[in-house]
Amino acid sequence: MFTKILIANRGEIAVRIMRTCREMGIATVAVYSDADSRSLHVLSADQAVHIGDAEPSKSYLDIDKIIDAAKSTGAEAIHPGYGFLAENAVFAERCESSGLTFIGPPPQVIRDLGDKITARKIMTAGGVPVIPGTEEGIDDISAVSADAAKIGYPLLVKAAAGGGGKGMRVVYDPTDLEEACASASREAAGAFGNGTIFIEKYLSPSRHVEFQILADSFGNVIHLNERECSIQRRHQKIIEETPSPVMTPELRQKMGEAAVAAARASGYVNAGTVEFIVDSQGTFYFLEVNTRLQVEHPVTEMTTGIDLVRYQISIAAGEKLSLVQKDISAKGHAIECRIYAEDPEQGFFPSPGIIHYMKEPSGPGIRNDCGVYTGFPVPFEYDPIVSKLVVHGNTRKDAISRMIRALQEYIILGIKTPVPFLIDVLKSEPFVNGETYTDFIDTHFSDWLMDRKNMHTAQIAFLVDDMLPLKKQVSHGDGILSTPSPWQTLGNWRL
Repeated sequence: MFTKILIANRGEIAVRIMRTCREMGIATVAVYSDADSRSLHVLSADQAVHIGDAEPSKSYLDIDKIIDAAKSTGAEAIHPGYGFLAENAVFAERCESSGLTFIGPPPQVIRDLGDKITARKIMTAGGVPVIPGTEEGIDDISAVSADAAKIGYPLLVKAAAGGGGKGMRVVYDPTDLEEACASASREAAGAFGNGTIFIEKYLSPSRHVEFQILADSFGNVIHLNERECSIQRRHQKIIEETPSPVMTPELRQKMGEAAVAAARASGYVNAGTVEFIVDSQGTFYFLEVNTRLQVEHPVTEMTTGIDLVRYQISIAAGEKLSLVQKDISAKGHAIECRIYAEDPEQGFFPSPGIIHYMKEPSGPGIRNDCGVYTGFPVPFEYDPIVSKLVVHGNTRKDAISRMIRALQEYIILGIKTPVPFLIDVLKSEPFVNGETYTDFIDTHFSDWLMDRKNMHTAQIAFLVDDMLPLKKQVSHGDGILSTPSPWQTLGNWRL
């Protein structure tokens, strides 16, 4: 087993990985940019190495600097987290050639599955159902109309590389196809350095359902059941849950077997996620494989009791998977809400800034994977995720009620967050009824605005505080004194 691991990431996921390492008796090394010198992951690690400017290409995406940091600190392995270099085959190869263990799948698997066209071919050969679409990248945009007519509208234009919703366009009308292909290709080239695109049938309404897999280097593969990830904005998930409202024992068995077949067909090793689209008739199709830990992995951990990071590390260390499929059972229901620094009233536009005050929710069945604290400046250079709020309940109804309560207790001042929006989604009749499809937000919350009926409470609080004859100063432990805000002095309140 490793004695020291470098985490090539930042924020909440770096902190989350460090916690498991600490439980395993493994020392940790953090890397950080100029923008992250005060970040929680830096404060949580046993060692921290500065690797450059805030610009990701000069820090978190600089392979040489990360390899050098690992060598200089004596780290034996590198955990990439998610994002940045997590799905970069070149990085995985450099780790191996430098005598470091990459905690993830083999480089060739990352390369094969990172190209969606290659992945489709692998799955077809492995007997995994794929969505009807083109089998090769589109070179001549003007000649794509014949393939489109054969597949049938509506269509989805997709980038062959990358993810995160970039390089994707839905096309309903043939007259829009050429421009959609051109714009998707431009966006993909800018985001991933690869403008290759392909087209596939767009299924609507549909659900986004994924299966967590674990595979060791001895040929053992299991799945850990599904996660429903259909509540999305700009093709990016914001609410996830398990089990899926659409799932039946029969469908779970079929999809689970397909996920295991996908892993075997690709030669997968370590933790990964096989993503599927499920149409309104309950027919499922392969979407892609994420060759890393997923943002939504905590809901699986909450229902199965399995620490996925611990298994990532043990598999990477060459250990045999200690679980077989019959060992996997899930208890209760779990929901995750992603808390971003963004404004849902402005198209979920990023909202960086200083967190003036933060109070995390607590209580039975609540977990908050967080990477920030009061006084922390959320930088604009990186993905604006602040935390992942996760709850567990005996039933889906219990989990929804617990999540609403937890969100109502979650106070973050100084930046915009989607907390009020998430509360409204969870309270909505379609969500409560399990009618969670990928177009959920566009259908039900496209013109959402926050209810400001309690805004007068904030105004009164300000006036009362301003009229107080004496204000105490609070020490922050670094010699700096400040006057507490009314939010810190008025006791329990709700906005």
